[in-house]
Amino acid sequence: MQDKIWLSSPHLSGKELFYIEDAFEKNWVTSIGENIDGFEQDLKKCLGNNEEIVALNSATSAIHLALVMLKVTRDDEVFTSTFSFVASANPIAYCGANPIFIDSEKETWNMCPVALEEAIQDRISKGKKTKAIIVVHLYGMPAKMDEINEIAAKYEIPVIEDAAEALGSTYKNQACGTFGRFGILSFNGNKIITTSGGGALVCHTKEDKEKAVFLSTQARDNAPHYQHSHIGYNYRMSNITAGIGRGQMEVLQSRVEARRKMHEFYVELFSEINGVEVFSEPGSDYYSNHWLSAVTIDPTITGKNREDLRLAFLEDNIESRPLWKPMHLQPVFADAPYYGGKVAEELFDNGLCLPSGSNLSDNDRERIANVIKNFFN
Repeated sequence: MQDKIWLSSPHLSGKELFYIEDAFEKNWVTSIGENIDGFEQDLKKCLGNNEEIVALNSATSAIHLALVMLKVTRDDEVFTSTFSFVASANPIAYCGANPIFIDSEKETWNMCPVALEEAIQDRISKGKKTKAIIVVHLYGMPAKMDEINEIAAKYEIPVIEDAAEALGSTYKNQACGTFGRFGILSFNGNKIITTSGGGALVCHTKEDKEKAVFLSTQARDNAPHYQHSHIGYNYRMSNITAGIGRGQMEVLQSRVEARRKMHEFYVELFSEINGVEVFSEPGSDYYSNHWLSAVTIDPTITGKNREDLRLAFLEDNIESRPLWKPMHLQPVFADAPYYGGKVAEELFDNGLCLPSGSNLSDNDRERIANVIKNFFN
């Protein structure tokens, strides 16, 4: 059997070793050190220099910290995208709060502003007060942030921007992750850049950063002994992990360019196949890193479905994956309120994520193309 082609595997450059070895030589094998400071500064520069960054052990931790800092507690309500990975919703449950799921719109596959406002108005009519909105930039595609932020401001609801998949993406030339009260980044092994595992909280003030660092390091009071007046968390990124991140930041732009070229590869490949649409930017305001390239397949036109294609890839040892199963269809959230239509459900039924890694070779692309051509012919 041929080597496996992964959906999105880690892509190290070799530059990471310099920072890791430096940490070992200086004995900074802990949750403080030059690599953490340097990685946070690299991210700050990448996002535009107006933000404050807190490097953490995961994006999930970052979402949880953002909710804690917004004082989300038991029985509060938080709106979030139904069409996302479960990590966008789980931290709501950590707080004892209730997720309210919102459908997608067809252009960006992200949170539908119309459904969002309908949901807010309905919850108000029921005497409920929403504490936050978590909006996701799915697969690196920017959401309709102008419309969402306008609605959020109208009802005075803070926005948490889950840009876990969207480092390097922009909306109207502004970096994703910088539009909300807080932003979220991920450096999991399958992301644009990786620290093996890790994330970051994007803040807009030094005060918020200091509070986030305090909470993420067990909320220790300023005393010579260990004293705690607040509940804290062990969420800080390690200095070794941050060293990997510093090396990865040096190649971020080339990684984004490689992912976007994979998207172009699929656009050309499917250009003459009726009934298949490649997920693309709806207009010039949107710049996606195309973390994952995806397609939707209309079985009424092609006579085939996304599961057929997934299995065809599998036969050639190529990984592909259905789009996210909507959260309101997940057993764990079966009782949560949901607002919208069937957009997310139809995307899940008909959509497939395709191999998108920045380290795919010409031979890999040839194998992928052969599977697709044979499948549709």
